[in-house]
Order: sequence, then structure tokens, then C-alpha cells
Amino acid sequence: MIWLVFAFAIWALGWWINAWLAALPRTRLTRLAVPVIFGLTLIAVWEGIVHGLEISPILLPAPSMIAMRFVASTAILWEDFVQTVIKGALSGYVLGCGTAFLVAILVDRFDFLRRGLLPVGNFVAALPVIGMAPILVMWFGFDWQSKAAVVVVMVFFPMLVNTVQGLADSSVMQRDLMRTYAAGYWMTLLKLRLPAAMPFVFNGLKIASTLALIGAIVAEFFGSPTRGMGFRISTSVGQLALDLVWAEIVVAAVVGSGFYGGIALIERAVTFWHPSQRH
Repeated sequence: MIWLVFAFAIWALGWWINAWLAALPRTRLTRLAVPVIFGLTLIAVWEGIVHGLEISPILLPAPSMIAMRFVASTAILWEDFVQTVIKGALSGYVLGCGTAFLVAILVDRFDFLRRGLLPVGNFVAALPVIGMAPILVMWFGFDWQSKAAVVVVMVFFPMLVNTVQGLADSSVMQRDLMRTYAAGYWMTLLKLRLPAAMPFVFNGLKIASTLALIGAIVAEFFGSPTRGMGFRISTSVGQLALDLVWAEIVVAAVVGSGFYGGIALIERAVTFWHPSQRH
């Protein structure tokens, strides 16, 4: 009962603090403090409810138990991070997004590619990763190469579609103005259309950043060496080691959020002129 009272008191305190902060003028500090306090409140309430209702650790371990397992398993978590994120997700992300960007320029240059490739891209993007992953694992083997291939398939077409849409974003008047300056296709692309496409390009990069980690983890469920986040989650569930499963989820959440946030910071620096960045 004490734990339930603690959980309710923490929730009420967090609600009051966030309501007070929300009423203050919007600054960088208040924008950061509100989600941080909200997250800490949820963790504290989670801890209180698990202890207060005596929930089995097999069903839902407490945050303190997850934290202790995290500290005790840093070597395993680091090995899994390198295998899944660095080798699988990051390599597939760079290869998939880079190739999609180059293909988007070709699609913009040659109209028959737009008519032929984009419909195929929409079809492939709709395919479930759980159906593609086992096929690619059989093609490329059980090591990180097959995970990178899954990531390439997942990120290629979202990046391609966003980039093609961005390249078409400049107005007719702007392109006519470039022609009056005797600018050819490649000069117009470099000076006008690529800068105008940057918001769309970064939108594709941000979408791909979340898909890359998901694809690499899911692909490891269908075959992997004895390491990797997906492998560890799959085997730990079978062993009822749910604290280790949650520790892997924490790593995935932190890495995914950091990756997305890093791209968003680069976007702000590159597209500072865009109206969406003026706030």
C-alpha cells in the first residue's frame, strides 16, 4: 500500500511541476525540463506500481531491477550494440540512404525512371520486414551483412521518395529565373533544387534512422551469430530473463533517440533558412 501511495504522490507532484513549467515562457530550459520530468515521473510510478501490486519480474521487472542488470551486463550490451548498431544498422543506413540519394537524382533527370521505379518502390516499401528478413538472411548469411541488407531494403525507398519530392519542390518561377541566367540542368540542380530539397532529404534521413534500427533488430530474430540485440532479446525471452530484455530495449531506445536527435541537429544547421526552423 505504501508503494501505491508513493506512486500516486509522485504522479501528482510530476503533474504539478509540469503544469507550472508549461505556464512559464517557452525557453530552451523549459522545453528540455518538461519531457525529462515527465519521463522520470513515469519511471518512479512504474517502480511504485510494480512493488505495490507485487507484479512478477517475469511479467514486468521494476526499473531498479533493469538498472542493476544493465550495470552488470555492460560487456554483453556493448558487444550487442557493436554487432547490431555499428555493423548492421549503420552500414545499411549509410549504404541505403546514399544509394537512394544518387538514384533520386537519376529519377529526377530521366522521366521514365520516375514512372517505372517509383511504383515499384511503393510496392517494396509496403512489404513487411518480417517477410523479407528471412529471405535476405538466407541470401547473405547469418552475420551482419544480412542485417545491413535488410536495412538497405527498409530505408532505400522512403529516402528515395522524399528526395524526389524535394527535388520537385522548387517553383516554376525559380527555375525560369535560373534559365534567364543561362544555368543548365546541373547548375540549377546544385544552386537551386538541391538546397530546396534539403528539408525533404532530412525528413527521409530521420524516417530512415528509426527504420534502420528496427530492421537490424528484427533481422537478427531469423539468424545471427551468438551476439546482437535481436539475438539477445529472442534468447532472453526464452530464458525468462526479462530484465536483460528490457536492458536491451533501453539501449535501443537511447541509441535510436540519439541518432534521430543528431540528424535533427544537423538539419537545423543546414536548413536554418527554412520557415520550419524559425521558432
